Amino acid sequence: MIFGIAIAIFAVTYALIVSEKVHRTVVALSGAALMIILGILTQEQAVEGVDFNTLGLLIGMMLIVGIAKHSGMFQYVALTTAKWGQGRPVKIFLLLCAVTAVFSALLDNVTTVLLIVPVAIVIAHNLNITPKPFFIGAILLSNLGGAATLIGDPPNILIGSAADIDFTSFLTNMGPLSLICSATTMLLLYFWYRKQLVTTPEAQEAVMNFKPKEAITDKKLLIKSLIVIGLVLLSFFFHSWANLEPATIAMAGAALLLLLTLKDPEDHLKDVEWPTIFFFIGLFMLVAGLEHVGALELLAGKLLDATGGNPTITTLVILWGSAVASAIIDNIPFVATMIPLIKDIGILSGISLMPLWWALAIGADIGGNATLVGASANVIVSGMAEKEGHRISFGGFMKVAAPLTLISMLIATAYVWLRYLN
Repeated sequence: MIFGIAIAIFAVTYALIVSEKVHRTVVALSGAALMIILGILTQEQAVEGVDFNTLGLLIGMMLIVGIAKHSGMFQYVALTTAKWGQGRPVKIFLLLCAVTAVFSALLDNVTTVLLIVPVAIVIAHNLNITPKPFFIGAILLSNLGGAATLIGDPPNILIGSAADIDFTSFLTNMGPLSLICSATTMLLLYFWYRKQLVTTPEAQEAVMNFKPKEAITDKKLLIKSLIVIGLVLLSFFFHSWANLEPATIAMAGAALLLLLTLKDPEDHLKDVEWPTIFFFIGLFMLVAGLEHVGALELLAGKLLDATGGNPTITTLVILWGSAVASAIIDNIPFVATMIPLIKDIGILSGISLMPLWWALAIGADIGGNATLVGASANVIVSGMAEKEGHRISFGGFMKVAAPLTLISMLIATAYVWLRYLN
């Protein structure tokens, strides 16, 4: 009886999240509350299911970026990129795609698109061209760039915390694939959009008149932010040696930057995406409920039966299954559900879990590019575009994104096969 109730709560919650008729945070918290109220979990068990390492890392990085952006540093980089492009739309487009990928790896993809897209709109308007290629480029490259590091994409944070994978290991395993897929996607986007990215000499001159230095509104804050961001990134590389969790480093960096600004933290705390944080809390509790009733162990057993317990087949099924599932639903709840399932596969079969973790990360990160609902960055850019009067249709996005995602997945399959399965 309790098994069926847990499955029903989870299924209805998932369906509502995918439908987007009710805000996903409200849905996740309501589902988590039902898990406790109906006796599937005790309050203590629900709290124990929450991964505070993931939450701490997200909150810390959101605070750091939220404070740093007030210096104008990100706008400066974007405007400088436009000038490097010499006012030529194609060159600016490719440079902004590259900047988006790098920022997403160092910060996170959601924060990156929030910073880059407004600047891309200004550049596109000054060039008198449609900003849609910039929107789609921002989505695809933010997800591919974010795949490179532990902090670049929320699913990576979840996997890194669950599997105890440090920043350096994530970079060395995911970085090469991220670089290859990003370069390939940029090349294909060039061929797809090059005829739309044409402007007049007058518009080119207008972009060349941009003054990036004017974007820096607070030089003292810029210096403080660069010092703290540098220390945090350096600490990520050595956190295993120092025996510190990434969440501790991110929160310490946020605390240091708050101290250096010497201002009331209330304004900066508004920069944290609290709906996302509480969405995670509800999601963790929902998954804890499934785990508690044995649903995930049962699913792991069925997956092993279907693959015969063969490590190679199991890895490839998780790789492609994750990509397809992440294209249909947001990759965050999907990965949160898969993590305990993969742990159960290890317990039941005894096979090495590291290839499975990388398959899950790769499939979720790349698969999230296929549709407008596949990743949080996609939804955010779509909303920003519609607000500016440039609606991106679901089908129109898939027409470009789905083929490019398929190509990236074929590259990823070869990568996984050569690196982990031979």
